[in-house]
This record gives sequence, structure tokens and C-alpha cells, in this order.
Amino acid sequence: MAIGKAEYARRRARLVAALDSDGLAIVPAAREQLRSRDTYFPFRQDSDFLYLTGFREPEALLVLVPGRAQGESILFCRERDAEKEMWDGPRLGPERAAGECGLCDAFPIGDLDDILPGLLEGRSRIYYTLGRFPQLDRRLQGYLRVLDGAPGSDGAPELVDLDRHLHDLRLYKSAQEIRLMRRAAEITAAAHKRAMAACRPGLYEHHLEAELLHGFVAAGAREPAYPSIVAAGHNALVMHYCENNAPLKSGDLVLVDAGCEYRGYAADVTRTYPVNGRFSGAQKAIYEIVLEAQEAAIAQLQVGNDWNVPHMASVEVIAQGLLDLGLLQGDLSGIIESGAYRRFYMHRAGHWLGMDVHDVGDYRVHGQWRLLEAGMAMTVEPGIYIAAEDEQVPEKFRGIGIRIEDDVALLKNGPEVLSADAPKGVADIEYLIRCGDVQEALL
Repeated sequence: MAIGKAEYARRRARLVAALDSDGLAIVPAAREQLRSRDTYFPFRQDSDFLYLTGFREPEALLVLVPGRAQGESILFCRERDAEKEMWDGPRLGPERAAGECGLCDAFPIGDLDDILPGLLEGRSRIYYTLGRFPQLDRRLQGYLRVLDGAPGSDGAPELVDLDRHLHDLRLYKSAQEIRLMRRAAEITAAAHKRAMAACRPGLYEHHLEAELLHGFVAAGAREPAYPSIVAAGHNALVMHYCENNAPLKSGDLVLVDAGCEYRGYAADVTRTYPVNGRFSGAQKAIYEIVLEAQEAAIAQLQVGNDWNVPHMASVEVIAQGLLDLGLLQGDLSGIIESGAYRRFYMHRAGHWLGMDVHDVGDYRVHGQWRLLEAGMAMTVEPGIYIAAEDEQVPEKFRGIGIRIEDDVALLKNGPEVLSADAPKGVADIEYLIRCGDVQEALL
């Protein structure tokens, strides 16, 4: 299921075709990040660099040179080093990297100062994103100052932001990418089912997190795509809660927002369920509004609709539901126009999904909401959050936080819910929690 080097080559070719013929693009790899003293976080490659190369080592740089006679793609990377490889694992080295990744040339990263300035000469534009790699920013600006002052030079090339070109390419997923995202969602759905089956009063939030991580790693997805959120009771009112250390109490809901990363692609799934396996009347009423809002939004994920249409479909359902429960007053159109619903539903219905959990791509183009097209992938995640201290609502509703989130790929024939295996119907959730059988949950 891995993406092959021919696909990476096609991606690079598409990017080169989007550049000026006398331009040049520079894409750096991620750096290793210090965790404490001499210990590093597990290395995760920069998504842009990984998208174009498939190369997973740090201290590397991709240069794309349109029209270069010897080949348009050049990789700079670490040399082989037997002593360091004994401690940290094998390196490809320039000798093997070009062939393994389908690149035209590869050179030692230590030769960058000798080679890159020559590649920059005669180029009118350098496509590069400033601000993410400060050390490389300074190095590149030094090269440009030298070129600007060189005798007979036409001046330094213009620096142009690369993101607009590259991120538009990443927004549209290939069939191979959709397959990887589908697998990431399947693994994540199974892990959510495992956590539901294990849930019971007396445990702590981190016990459910452990079940999620077990499910991810056992299926070959060694890393979560983002810090897992396991938020019981009032903790669900904190959008990015990740302490995960509170007890699970009977009568409370627990909101679980977690997804794995599988071969570079993220899943992002949220389920909310009762700790004791039984929704109260108030909890069920709010939950069913959110579920209906999500279904309404997914139904509007159609080619030709704009990005805002699914969100507004969720807004209309939530506003009407809250009106019916007496938590909002007025008429539906007035509540929507004034934004009064944002007191309970303060975020949008979703975001792009791909190599990054909040993936790249503009939501507006030339001031207008972007039109949805086949190949796009996104989350759909409406929610309702009622503050614990909100005395304007009946006490039985206070402190309830519910979000339901799925991963969706927009295909030519409509939306595919990639994470559909994770239960979200009231009866299915209650049965799975009360059953409490992890093995049955995974069947």
C-alpha cells in the first residue's frame, strides 16, 4: 500500500510545471527536535518534503530546477557514517538516495554551500517558504546577498512563497492517498471501538487513551496524528483538552478525539459516549441534534458546493434543535444571522485532512469560499458545548460537551465516510459499552 517512487516523481513534475521556467524551488526536510538534554523526540518528516520525495531522514534538502539538463530534481542529504549508523540506524547516503527516491541527483548536505549558489545563478525567482526554517533562511539570504553584489550580476532572484503552488497540489488526493487515508481511518475506528468497550466508571481518562494507542500501534500505526483528547465530564468543554488524567464518573459523558498516522497520512475521529453505557435524557437529546447536524453536513459534501455549504447545513440543524429544546430563543433565521448559536457551537464543521491533521489548502479563493472538487478530503465535526456555569439553561443540560467527527473523502460519485466503522448511533454505542467485550468490539 506504500506510495511508489513513480508517484513522487509525478508530484515533483506537477510542481515543476507550475513554476516559472527560470525559477527554482527549495524544500527542506524537518530537523530533529530536542526533547530534553540529549534526548530527541521521535523524528517525523516535514509533510511537504515527504510529499515530494518519500525520503524520511533529517538534514536533507530538495532542489527543483526547471530545465536543468542533468535532471530537474536534486537531493542533498547526510553521507553514510558507519559509527553513527551503529547507534542511530542506517542512512541511505547520496549514493543510494537518488535511486531509491527516483531523483536525478543526490549530493552530501555538507556540499550545499559549494553547489546551491551556482544553481541559483541566472534564476529570476526562488520558490521557498520563509519563516519555518530560520537557519536555512539566513543561509539562503546570505547566498542571495553575494549574488546581488557579484560583478555583472542582474541582481538577486526574487523570493516567492512556495506554499501556494505546493499546497494546492497536496489538497487533491490521488487514489493511492485515499487508500492510505482509508486504512488510517479503519485503524482509528477499531481503536475507538476498543476504547468504548473498555470504558467504565472508576477508570481514568488515560486508561482509554492507552486503549487507543494500543489499537494504533498493534495495527502498524506507531504514532497518533495529534495528541489524543480524552475529556470526561466538563473537560469536554475545552476544545483541545489533553491532560487525560481525570476519573471517569458514572453519569458523565466522555469525548474522545483521537486518530492515528499511517504511512504519513492522518486520521481524525471523535466519538462522545456515556461512561456508564446509558445516555441520560438530556445527553441523548443534545447528542441526537449533533448527529443529525453531522449527517446533514456530510450530505452537502458534493462536487460543486462551496466549502461553507456543509457548515451552514450543520448550523441550521443545531440552531433548530436548540430552539426546540428552549436553549435558544427567537426565530431560526434571526439566530443564524446574528450568530447566537455560536454560544453553543463555536467552531466550524470541519477542516482539510491529509498528511497533516489540519491539512494544507485555502478555504477561500479570491475572497470566495472554495468549491468542493473530487479528490478533496476533510473532517465533518459539528458539536454542542454548554458551559457548566450557564444559568440561562436548565441544570440538566449544563456541562454537556458533545462532538461527533468523521473523516470523509469526496469522490466523483459523492462523499465516502472513511471512518464509518466507528459506532455513533445511540443504540450501537450503548450496546458496545455495556457489552464491555474488546474482542467482540473488534469483530
